[in-house]
Amino acid sequence: MDHPPPTSRVRDAFEGALSFRLDAFQREAMDALDAGRSVVVAAPTGSGKTVVAEYAVARALAAGGRAFYTTPIKALSNQKYLDLCALHGRSQVGLLTGDTSVNDGAPVVVMTTEVLRNMIYAHSRSLEALRYVVLDEVHFLQDTYRGPVWEEVIIHTPPDVDLVCLSATVSNAAELADWVTTVRGATQVVIHHERPVELEQLYLVGDRSRPDIAVLDMFVGGRPNPAAIRLDADAGRGAPWKGQGSGPRSRERREASVPRRIDVVDLLQMQEMLPAIWFIFSRAACDEAMRSCLYAGMRLTTPDERSAIREILEPHMDALTDADLEVLDFDLFLAGLDNGIAAHHAGMVPPFKEAVEACFVQGLVKVVFATETLALGINMPARTVVIEKLSKYTGAGHQMLTPGEYTQLTGRAGRRGIDAHGFAVTLWSPYTPFESVASLASQRTYELRSAFKPTYNMAANLIRRSSREQAHHLLNLSFAQFQADAQIVRSNATADRLRRDLAEARLAAHCDRGDLGSYRKQQHLGSWRPPPAGEREVLAVLGRVRPGDVLRYTARGSTAGRAQSGGDDGSVAVVSTTSGRRGEDVTLRVLTQNGRSLSLTAGDMRDLPEVIAQLK
Repeated sequence: MDHPPPTSRVRDAFEGALSFRLDAFQREAMDALDAGRSVVVAAPTGSGKTVVAEYAVARALAAGGRAFYTTPIKALSNQKYLDLCALHGRSQVGLLTGDTSVNDGAPVVVMTTEVLRNMIYAHSRSLEALRYVVLDEVHFLQDTYRGPVWEEVIIHTPPDVDLVCLSATVSNAAELADWVTTVRGATQVVIHHERPVELEQLYLVGDRSRPDIAVLDMFVGGRPNPAAIRLDADAGRGAPWKGQGSGPRSRERREASVPRRIDVVDLLQMQEMLPAIWFIFSRAACDEAMRSCLYAGMRLTTPDERSAIREILEPHMDALTDADLEVLDFDLFLAGLDNGIAAHHAGMVPPFKEAVEACFVQGLVKVVFATETLALGINMPARTVVIEKLSKYTGAGHQMLTPGEYTQLTGRAGRRGIDAHGFAVTLWSPYTPFESVASLASQRTYELRSAFKPTYNMAANLIRRSSREQAHHLLNLSFAQFQADAQIVRSNATADRLRRDLAEARLAAHCDRGDLGSYRKQQHLGSWRPPPAGEREVLAVLGRVRPGDVLRYTARGSTAGRAQSGGDDGSVAVVSTTSGRRGEDVTLRVLTQNGRSLSLTAGDMRDLPEVIAQLK
C-alpha cells in the first residue's frame, strides 16, 4: 500500500513553487490543514485566501485523493478551472457546472455548489476518495435564494472530508466556525483584517451646467467629510449648491447632478486611476454605458495595445462562425475592446466574457462596465472601482446594498504588487444622502446571517433518504438553527435576571402589616365606583369609536385647559382605544390638530361626543 508523502515534504514543495512569501494568516490556515482540521478563512477580497485552497488541493493530490473546488457562479468556476489547469495540467482537473462537463473523473474537479449538493443526495461514487471540499465565497450562504445550498453541503458532506471555507471579512466568522465544528468536528477560524492595498474612498458630484466634477474624500480624520455633508445639504437633492474652493467661479451657484460617465472616465484617466471596474446593476445598462463611451469618441488604448488585444481576441473567437459573430454584434464588441472599453455580465456569451477578462488582466482594457457577478472572486483586480448607484433591483423592488455587498464590490480596487493605493469611487445620487453613503462605506465587516429555509427539493431528498427523526435532526443542524439557539440562550438569561429582580422587589415591598401588592389591590377595590348615568351614555359612544375616527367633543376640567393649550378646537383624531378590565371605562389616545397627544376618558367629556370623519 502506498503511503502519502510526509506533510513537511508537501508543504515545502508547495511553498517553494510560490513566487511570493506567505502571509501569517495563510501559514496559520495551512497549519490547521496539516493538523487535520477544517478551516474557515475570513479575509478581505484580494488578500490571498485562494492560496489556502490551492494548498488543500496540493495535499489531496499528494495523498492520492480528490479535491472538489466549489463556487457560487459558473463564471468563477470557469476561471478557477483554468487557474488549476495551469497549476496541475488539464489531465488532473475537471469542470462541472450543470451545463458543462469536462473530465469529471479527474482528481480535482471545479463545480458550482449546487452540483456538489446533488452529488451528495444521489450518493454519487464521485465522493469516494474525496479528501477536501473548498467552499469559495462561503458567506454566500446568506443569499435568500441559493444560500441554503451551502448549509446543505456543509452538513451532508461525508464526515471524513475536511472543508476549506473562504469568506469575506465578516464580524461573526468565529460563530460560523463554531457551527462547522458542531456539525463536522474540529474547525479552526483564521481571521485577517488588513487589505493588501490601501483603499481611498472618494465621492464625486457633478454639475448640471458644466462638465466640472467635485472630487471629495469620503472621510476626513476617520469621520464623514463635513464638506461633503454641507455640499449634499446645499444641493437639497437637486437644488443649486455653491462651488467649493476659491476664485470667482467657485462662488457661482451650481446645480448638483449625477456625474456623466464620459466625464468620470476622463477624470480617472487624467488622475492615472485606470484601469477601472464600473459596477452597474443592469446588463442592458452595462451595454449602453459601453456604447455611449464609444459613440462619444473615447479612445483609451495605444496602437500597440490594440494589436495585443487582437492577438488575445482571435483564439477566443475560433469556435464562432461568421453568422454567430454577426448575430452577436461582434463589430461593436471589437470596437469597444479596441478603444479600451467593454461590458461584462452574465448575458454575454462565454468567449466574449473570457476575452474581456483576459484583456483586462493584461491591462489592455481600461474600463469595464460590469454587473455585481464580477465581484464574486473573479480575478480581475483594478486600480479603481466605481459604484454608480447604491441600490439595486432584486425582482421584488429596489433595496440598498448591504455592507457585505459594498465591501465585496470595493474589494476589487487595488492590484497587489502593482498599486500603492486602490480607489473606491461613489457617485452622487439624488436618492441617497451622503451620510447614508458614508455609513455604508465605513462598515468594514458585517454579520453573516443564515438564509436557511427547507425547500421542496430538500424535503423530497430528506424523505427519500432519511427517517422522520433523522430528517428533523438534520434540519436542526442548520446554521439558522444554531444562531436561533444562541439567541434563545440569551433570552433565557434575560428572563432569569428579570425573575430575580421581581423576587427582590416583592421582598422589599413586604412588611409586618402586609405587602404593597395587597395594599394597591385594596385601594383599587375601594376607590372604584360605577360611572354615573351620564357617563354611561358617553361610555357607550366611546365603546364604538375606532382608531382613525375624528371625534368632536366638549372638554371639562383639566382636560379642557390641556386641550386649549394645545390649540384644540374640540376635534381630535383617535389613535388607539383601550377598555378597562371590567368594561367600566374606555381610554382614548388622541391627537389634537396641533399634534398634541392626549388621553381621554368618559369623565373628561361634558356631553356626548360625535364622530364627524374617518381618516385612513
